[in-house]
Amino acid sequence: MPATHHEEPNYMGVFWWLLVLTILEIAVIYAPFVKFAIVILLIGMALTKASLVALYYMHLKFEKRTVGMIAIVPLVLCVFLIFMLTPDLSAIVHHSPKVEAAAEGAHAEH
Repeated sequence: MPATHHEEPNYMGVFWWLLVLTILEIAVIYAPFVKFAIVILLIGMALTKASLVALYYMHLKFEKRTVGMIAIVPLVLCVFLIFMLTPDLSAIVHHSPKVEAAAEGAHAEH
């Protein structure tokens, strides 16, 4: 199969976008937003930066779709596991021995 020629990406343009997104991430941390909004904004900007790096510096933009799908599958699995394990993590925090001991100590004082 002959190699197809593609135009060289504008690496400096991508670099400047990554720099702007990094500065915006730092600004969002200090912005007076609700914590949930900060988390959503940071995740969105991180995914955008990861996409830019994967598309241009890893040249996935010029690959076949199957290579792109191979790159996306771990991301989808990670998000799936985070959502599925979140209830278990909150149960661990609420039922840890330290929390229960502190609660019992508070009840004993009354």
